[in-house]
Amino acid sequence: YTCVILAGNLYSVFFCSHRFGIAAYRKYSSGSGYPNISLSSPLPGIPKPVFASVDGQEKYETKITTLDNGLRVASQNKFGQFCTVGILVNSGSRHEAKYPSGIAHFLEKLAFSSTAQYGSKDEILLTLEKHGGICDCQTSRDTTMYAVSAEVKGLDTVVSLLSDVVLQPRLLDEEIEMTRMAVRFELEDLNMRPDPEPLLTEMIHAAAYRGNTVGLPRVCPVDNVDKIDKKVLHRYLSNYYCPERMVLAGVGIEHEHLVKCARKYLQDVKPVWGMNTAANVDLSVAQYTGGIIKMEKDMSDVSLGPTPIPELTHIMIGLESCSFLEDDFIPFAVLNMMMGGGGSFSAGGPGKGMFTRLYLNVLNRHHWMYNATSYHHSYEDSGLLCIHASADPRQVREMVEIITREFIQMAASMELERAKTQLKSMLMMNLESRPVIFEDVGRQVLSTGKRKLPHELCDLISNVTASDIKRVTTKMLRSKPAVAALGDLKELPSYEHIQAALSSKDGRLPRIYRLFR
Repeated sequence: YTCVILAGNLYSVFFCSHRFGIAAYRKYSSGSGYPNISLSSPLPGIPKPVFASVDGQEKYETKITTLDNGLRVASQNKFGQFCTVGILVNSGSRHEAKYPSGIAHFLEKLAFSSTAQYGSKDEILLTLEKHGGICDCQTSRDTTMYAVSAEVKGLDTVVSLLSDVVLQPRLLDEEIEMTRMAVRFELEDLNMRPDPEPLLTEMIHAAAYRGNTVGLPRVCPVDNVDKIDKKVLHRYLSNYYCPERMVLAGVGIEHEHLVKCARKYLQDVKPVWGMNTAANVDLSVAQYTGGIIKMEKDMSDVSLGPTPIPELTHIMIGLESCSFLEDDFIPFAVLNMMMGGGGSFSAGGPGKGMFTRLYLNVLNRHHWMYNATSYHHSYEDSGLLCIHASADPRQVREMVEIITREFIQMAASMELERAKTQLKSMLMMNLESRPVIFEDVGRQVLSTGKRKLPHELCDLISNVTASDIKRVTTKMLRSKPAVAALGDLKELPSYEHIQAALSSKDGRLPRIYRLFR
């Protein structure tokens, strides 16, 4: 919009000055002096330019409307020809306690297949193509997200399509069989890929929340692939895919237009599984247990080729943090940014995290460590802050001790201001992207019913002090550790020794005296 206004004025300036120039050329072509006109003063006969301005700090705040059936509609306006619209459902692998694990994984693969209105996935893609659109579905432990990015002019079609995809899927036998094949391939790929981070994330959650909520497997276990059919899926959908557990979120569209489309396509629609009341919704609160999960695996041939990755053992150690609804969530986010880390090779440069603690204290000092990275997973009722490290199998014990010492030393507020600035810049840069804004709007409204704007989050980050970091670290160190280990584990310390190290003052493992080596 700003560009259009400015471009329009530049055009008018050019056009008028062009005419003025011709007249001046004719007038002064005899060789007499040109008029002395300053470039800072307006040219004669040119209309006064109109400049774009923003009135107020946030002219385009997130608007939220709740329909009669309980569905929430949230939107954020953003200039541009394209919009991102989608439906987020409070449904994920954490809700599968009463069902075979893997339903959310199946639903992710079955998304945007044939529906009551569209005969096949190809028909859906062709419909979106007319509006320059793309579609995607992602499931996490607590949320399922169906999203479409398309031209603003196609909003009516997009909302109609989303309604059909979410509430009227056919779930044909051949589609379910194709999904089984896709899931089996993904499970094979998960165990074969050189990057073990997705597998370790699964393992650390299973160790931290043993057998409950976010500890349930996010990917479908091999044994359950043949157990999930249309009947099981309908039973699950009837409980979790109800309007009060959904948010229709949009970015780049007018709120009133989105609400109108929601009333038209989502208010009085009867789902294909019937209008059952959600009687068996799992409202369990995450129970942090701590513990260890080990997977002995030959990692020597994971990545062959001209530059093979050496055989490594991977360890992930985590402690309980907090939910994203708590005030301590922001200090934990800053702490995670302070720890940072990454691989032993990095392109470096400003803003790449080369001054984070895991780089300065671990990777820069111990050349034999291939990776040391901090992660923070947060949910509506709990959270997990963990460090992933990898090294040669012969140096596993030393690597574990280095990581336990880093946990103990977390309370020191080294590089706090840098971490806060880096977190704010990362937040603002990510929110330049329309799909990221869409996900932020949808997830916040789904979990809290409102949205904190970026400037509010930046203020909260700025207010984090060294005492906040010390307080949340002390609280975190009181919890039992969760440990995931993958690879050659002959040198792995016992769980009791890791727990003792995290309870000590210096983070050192208890000494082991061997008579024979």
